[in-house]
Amino acid sequence: MCNLVNAQSADKMDWWKDAKFGMFLHWGLYSKTAGYWKGHKAKGNEHFMIHEKISLKEYATIADDFNPVNFNAEDWVLTAKNAGMKYIVITSKHHDGFAMFNSPSSDYNIVKRTPYAKDPMKELVEACHKHGMKFGFYYSLGRDWEDPDVPTDWPFKGGRSNIVDYPDEDAKVFHRYFERKVKPQVKELLTQYGTIDIIWFDTPHDITVEESQELKDLILSIQPNCIINSRIGNNLGDYKVQEQKIAKGLESEPWEACITMGKNWGYIEYDTIYKTPELMTRHFLEIVSKGGNLLLNNGPTAKGEITPLAKEGLAKIGEWMDKNGEGIYGSKPWEIQNEILTNQKKTEIIEKKEGKNTLKDAVHDATPKDIIPEVQFTFKNGNVYAYVCSYHKPEVLIKSFASNFKVKSVTQLSTNRKVVWKQDGVGLRIEMPNYTENEIPITGFKIVIR
Repeated sequence: MCNLVNAQSADKMDWWKDAKFGMFLHWGLYSKTAGYWKGHKAKGNEHFMIHEKISLKEYATIADDFNPVNFNAEDWVLTAKNAGMKYIVITSKHHDGFAMFNSPSSDYNIVKRTPYAKDPMKELVEACHKHGMKFGFYYSLGRDWEDPDVPTDWPFKGGRSNIVDYPDEDAKVFHRYFERKVKPQVKELLTQYGTIDIIWFDTPHDITVEESQELKDLILSIQPNCIINSRIGNNLGDYKVQEQKIAKGLESEPWEACITMGKNWGYIEYDTIYKTPELMTRHFLEIVSKGGNLLLNNGPTAKGEITPLAKEGLAKIGEWMDKNGEGIYGSKPWEIQNEILTNQKKTEIIEKKEGKNTLKDAVHDATPKDIIPEVQFTFKNGNVYAYVCSYHKPEVLIKSFASNFKVKSVTQLSTNRKVVWKQDGVGLRIEMPNYTENEIPITGFKIVIR
């Protein structure tokens, strides 16, 4: 029986392992304030409710004017699809406790509280199904600032709790919230929209092993093929999450890096410095070479629009993926993940840790920012794929092919043409193309080995 369960679990993960690339969307009431509160830049960005010590009653007034009249589900889905993404995950309920879907169990939702008075998730799921895009719901599990029974203990007792409305942390009983809100809403998400491919939990905090297991059983009893991330808690998820960082080496178990395009998760009007398409593509290739998926985040506006900056970057990545995706989708890590093509070393990123008595939600982006020449490798159908990144010389020498691997042919993915190459005791020499000014300077090669 155990082997059967493992086989079923592996089967449902197959599409996810092959997909490699997804879109993360943080969208909620915080999108309306766009990084401001009462005329100043809000502390805590999309978490500003607790940082600015705003009462639930006052924060909820944001919903009075939340009206995403420009929301177009098809546009969102096609933006993701044209970028080469295979799945979408969106915040159904973030830490503020506000449901961005029709939730019969809680009136604190977009249908009941806003002038929009519609369920955008219904349209988004339908558009995903129409265009062959897999779909997932994000759900904040261990933080909910609308509910009176959600204690937190990070970075200190009550550090992520609504202590304005509910100051007594000792009176809070997580299980009451779990029964009253979590289970009913998760059931709603799994029964109101047809097939849901992923439930993406966040912040498990005080959830017990028994509660995590009960929640997992509930999900699978409704949708047996639904994938669950590790933040259901207590090591019961199907894959683990790296937030704003990339694994240091090859990972044997399924994993996903969730990374922002800009600095923030939700829409912040003054967040206008986004990672370049070149840098994001480099991150993507590094993640895939180490066996992971990239869930790339953007924060739509309160009007329901993906920002022009996000659209521009995603379109560039999509152009590149259209020409070079062969060695990414359905690939596996090769026995070598990476080769640096220069004497320059990558800067080691040291993650910032919040002190025990600090309350900060500054964005701790621990992804590399160096643009140095390197090669990322993948493996598929017996062939090696070498992605030469940020290299601007006429010929590249890849030393990983010095002796152990006999090369039969080399094809440039973007042109599907065989290129000039030579293998000797030093490595594999490949003729490189010239790049135009607006082109992502990364070239993929399919290397057939004997």
